[in-house]
Amino acid sequence: MKNISILGSTGSIGVSALEVIKANPDKYNVVALAAGRNIELLLKQINEFRPILVAVMDDGLAKELAGMFKGTWDPDVLSGAEGIIRLSTLDGADTVISAMSGASGLLPTYEAVRAGKHIALANKEAMVMAGSLIMKEAEKRSIPVLPIDSEHSAILQSLRGHLKEDLRRVILTASGGPFRNFSLEEMNNVTPSQALNHPNWDMGPKISIDSATMMNKGFEVIEAKWLFDLEMDQISILIHPQSIIHSMVEYRDGAIMAQMGVPDMRIPISYALSYPHHFETHLVPLKLDEIKDLSFEKPDFERFKCLALALKAAEIGGSMPVVLNGANEIAVESFLQGMIKFLDISCIIEKTMEAHEPFPVNDIEAVMAADRWAREAAINVRKSLY
Repeated sequence: MKNISILGSTGSIGVSALEVIKANPDKYNVVALAAGRNIELLLKQINEFRPILVAVMDDGLAKELAGMFKGTWDPDVLSGAEGIIRLSTLDGADTVISAMSGASGLLPTYEAVRAGKHIALANKEAMVMAGSLIMKEAEKRSIPVLPIDSEHSAILQSLRGHLKEDLRRVILTASGGPFRNFSLEEMNNVTPSQALNHPNWDMGPKISIDSATMMNKGFEVIEAKWLFDLEMDQISILIHPQSIIHSMVEYRDGAIMAQMGVPDMRIPISYALSYPHHFETHLVPLKLDEIKDLSFEKPDFERFKCLALALKAAEIGGSMPVVLNGANEIAVESFLQGMIKFLDISCIIEKTMEAHEPFPVNDIEAVMAADRWAREAAINVRKSLY
């Protein structure tokens, strides 16, 4: 029986994770839930899964939530970043699902690793900002950091049973998002509602925009570098619109191992929790006889400039990936609020990166300093555009 804390329980990954847990009551037990602002859904989750501890970011929402229990189930309620960190390091939990959106998930994830928790990781931003620090702490404590991303789960599965020295490269697949065939002019006029409408996956707002700009794939390259101890020239990207092959590993003899499956996040979530086993998910299996095409193409770095910027930040290293992420979060939120156009997202990120003098990030304080600088600089860039 694994005792599990979930960071981001009301988001798309958190909801899917609870479905996996509910389907395996003899294997998993929820001890803590952390969420953002959706306290109505959080209350339903509390009543169903009965955690001993919950946390939300806002103090006022924490008080409101505590007043909603009505004697049915009465867990302790914490608030703010400190409350979520306390939840992520809870003594009663052995596994933490890190599924908070954005940089807010970094410190809880980092502290969970330092507390010796097993990590099921969906928060890409934590690895983009501090992948070297997180993996160093995990190695020091001999604890696993297992990916929930479908792509990294596919890589993990395709690596099993093979020697690391035989690896030539990993191949991350990408759907291409909703604007795969759009011209730059068409992309500049897209609306937030269009960008949120992903063709294959049901995701939260921030990751949906990142998928539309393909920044998400750039983040995944950086995440793969740290998770699997790779050099940048060992990571390739292919557009695969069907989202059936989730990623591949190529070996020196030319053999390519691919992991396939229906595009449903419950599969990689289940594997991260059951590793190295494959537990029953009760999903409709992939029907190979109904697949007409599996196609692949190279990404277009001119139309999807965010992807090129992510790869550039990864090559520069140091604080630059932190700046990439901070500027991206400001730009994405600005686009969702209607303050900028779609292609302005990459413009803000590029100008912020150009203004940054990278420095080493040897501790978490340096990471947070770079993040603060990036956000302020990105806001100034945005103001200069309009």
